[in-house]
Amino acid sequence: MSTKGITIRGLEVFEALAASGSVARAAERTGLSQPSVSQQLRNLETALDVELVDHSRRPMQLTPAGKLFRARVENALSEIRAARSELTVMDLAHVTSLSIGIIDDFDDNITPRLATILADSLTGCRFRMITASSHELATLIADKELQLAISARTGDIPDGIIEYPLARDPFMIVAPRGHSISADNPPAPDELPFLRYEKQQLISAQIEAQLERTGISYPDRFEIGSHLALMAMVARGIGWTITTPLGYMRAHRFHSEIQPAPLPFEPFSRQISLFTTDDWAGTVPDDIARTMRRLLKNQMIAPALSELPFLAGALTILGGHDD
Repeated sequence: MSTKGITIRGLEVFEALAASGSVARAAERTGLSQPSVSQQLRNLETALDVELVDHSRRPMQLTPAGKLFRARVENALSEIRAARSELTVMDLAHVTSLSIGIIDDFDDNITPRLATILADSLTGCRFRMITASSHELATLIADKELQLAISARTGDIPDGIIEYPLARDPFMIVAPRGHSISADNPPAPDELPFLRYEKQQLISAQIEAQLERTGISYPDRFEIGSHLALMAMVARGIGWTITTPLGYMRAHRFHSEIQPAPLPFEPFSRQISLFTTDDWAGTVPDDIARTMRRLLKNQMIAPALSELPFLAGALTILGGHDD
């Protein structure tokens, strides 16, 4: 085997093909033409001297070698995306104190990376970072107990608060793997139970409001406060739920047992933003927002779109033109 002919573009094409099983979808995801996608795959297989895909089957399926290679490729691309994100350099030497809150949705991946990037950029600064719910962070910003907060938008923006949009995170169905629930086959109220988020959470309120607008009602049996516990219950076949792609990507350990699908009713989404008060001058909020967009794009959105091509155009970065 030679490494000549192995390119990052080729690995990205293979990742998209492995997730979708379709040259057309891989082309849509990568922005290449279908012939270019096929050529990238052939170049990669030639360089590796092994067939990664069973070309005789539709949708395409990975060979045993392809399955082994896919895990390595996903890890390698994850590290490359992380490196790209962490190349951001911010001039924070003038900042004497910085307090920031971030929603616990990002604890597994984004928050640790943001913390290290900020710490590397701060010199002699008193630095405080907390994680909390969106409701809690909105209160802390309004009370000026935090200088910055990264959270889901909770509603109208109060006077004195500035918003920097980061990402649009659309809602979608997650059902047990192999279940027939889909956008074309919505669940009936008396079928597989609907698993709700705990009702005090913002995400629960957003989902319930949309269900009410569509006139759909499901029995109130399960109410779960932990996102990963909710995904574990779906994986076990206990019920189905409505969540977002960013939430789905946190539950990577359950992906082989759960099945995402578009909503069977009018789409809706939540907005992730950075908030600060209007009396905090300077470029720091904009710099941190730019860094967060890069982290979200490379660490969560790009992998999610590769795995879930039906989200193209809905799951996206907001507010940045050069990120």
